[in-house]
Amino acid sequence: MQQHSAGTNDAGREMGQSPHSVEKATFAGGCFWCMVKPFHEWPGVIDVVSGYTGGHKPNPTYEEVCSGTTGHVEAVEITYDPSVISYETILDVFWRQIDPTDPNGQFYDRGPSYRTAIFYHSQAQKEAAERSLQALQESGRFDKPIVTPILPAAPFYPAEEYHQDFYQKNPAHYEAYRRGSGRDAFIRRHWGSSQPDSASPPSHGTGDLTPGAS
Repeated sequence: MQQHSAGTNDAGREMGQSPHSVEKATFAGGCFWCMVKPFHEWPGVIDVVSGYTGGHKPNPTYEEVCSGTTGHVEAVEITYDPSVISYETILDVFWRQIDPTDPNGQFYDRGPSYRTAIFYHSQAQKEAAERSLQALQESGRFDKPIVTPILPAAPFYPAEEYHQDFYQKNPAHYEAYRRGSGRDAFIRRHWGSSQPDSASPPSHGTGDLTPGAS
């Protein structure tokens, strides 16, 4: 698998993490253009790479994934320092970016490559994701069932370079796309904000998922 270093968080670089001090988190949340900036903003997030995962074709192209024939979804792979930011906090950020009740895509983008998913890299991540999903379902924030699956991590293939850090390369296009897709309006309606209140790991491992909290 090719290596990718674009978009590395400056704070992460300065901390000088070794390969043994970082972990991976992988999420599918619809268009990957919209799934990078929300994580980049957090201390402890070292890198966020846009790519494809969950399918059967090695090294797929964007066009192949969009065709729906590869089994892949658009996703982001996050490298983070768990001593600075917890996986539970990263989960909280993820839930706030998506409509977890939609099984057929996200907002304007329809089709299998835009479905949501959590891809766990360890048993601990799996259990944390299950707790987080259950808490969100029980919170009453959404009036339909949560359908985002929790799946074992599969090979991750970085997307073409022009997709990486799209919000930095094409800020006007990025902002117009977020607004036009309906994602921003959905987030405001259900959460009020796209970010949890604090970077501190919540005591119950699910963040503030009560209705109307922001």
